[in-house]
Amino acid sequence: MRIIALFGPTGVGKTAVAVALAARLRARGEDPVAVSADALQVYAGLEILTGVATRAEQAQLEHRLISFLPLDATFSVGQYAQLAHAEIDGLLAEGRRPLVVGGTGLYLRAALTELSLRPPPPEGVRERWTAELERCGAPALHARLRERAPWAAAGIDPNDRQRVVRALELLDLGELPDPSPPGGGPPALEPPARASDPDARPPHRSELWSEELRHPTLLVGLTMQRAALYAAIDARVEAMLAAGAREEVRRAHAAGASETARKALGFEELLAGDVEAMKRRTRNYAKRQLTWMRKLAGVRVIDVTGREPASTGDEIVELLDDGR
Repeated sequence: MRIIALFGPTGVGKTAVAVALAARLRARGEDPVAVSADALQVYAGLEILTGVATRAEQAQLEHRLISFLPLDATFSVGQYAQLAHAEIDGLLAEGRRPLVVGGTGLYLRAALTELSLRPPPPEGVRERWTAELERCGAPALHARLRERAPWAAAGIDPNDRQRVVRALELLDLGELPDPSPPGGGPPALEPPARASDPDARPPHRSELWSEELRHPTLLVGLTMQRAALYAAIDARVEAMLAAGAREEVRRAHAAGASETARKALGFEELLAGDVEAMKRRTRNYAKRQLTWMRKLAGVRVIDVTGREPASTGDEIVELLDDGR
């Protein structure tokens, strides 16, 4: 049985298409289950902000790997990969169709492939760098990182406490080599912003961009004309606000949300009361997601502009039947 993977930018309607697709598959006697490939939907308490499927949508399609992690916990692509592989393998063993659905590119690839991932730090290493972080602050540690490994520092925000510390840990372990090819020149491949994770090894084409997958997979990329996508993003943000996203973020902040959880689109912006900044950040992230999607090997791109989810679901079933 082939996995169906749905990728696309924020606001394109991935969940609605997954639900419509599931209805088509059930009509054929199948039992589909969605496996989330989103870095932030794992947190219980950020469902509105991260766009987790609503109760009504979950009643129509079971979703796995959502809302299971406490807000104060950190999370990495390595942890996600283990969980996603277990979910997918278990569903296939049961004869159920996995629908891998998400917009975090690295998590999608982690679900579908065997990525090489970094080892955890030895006891004491993280504690030492965490103490330095509290003493000096993230920008000062980022400056140290830039001196030691400019190629690594270039992809990390100076205020990103978690990733600055993780990169320094990996340098200490000798696990963060210069990705530039022998003889100089730029790295062979730069991961898109926010899709990178310090726990992922240098992203070789054989892992991130090849068609080498753990299981046969139909990979579908959903896209939309830019003006329509940006309008959908703005409408999505307004709907989140109406559903209580501001209050959700304040509760998460008061509960001690981790550095990882605070990376949810709009978290810091809503804390600051800047809705327009949230919309801008979301639009910029959508552009990066589209860049990532264009690099995916074997992806079947479907433009959903002006289309109903049911129509898109029908087209995906046709692609599945055609074996493409």
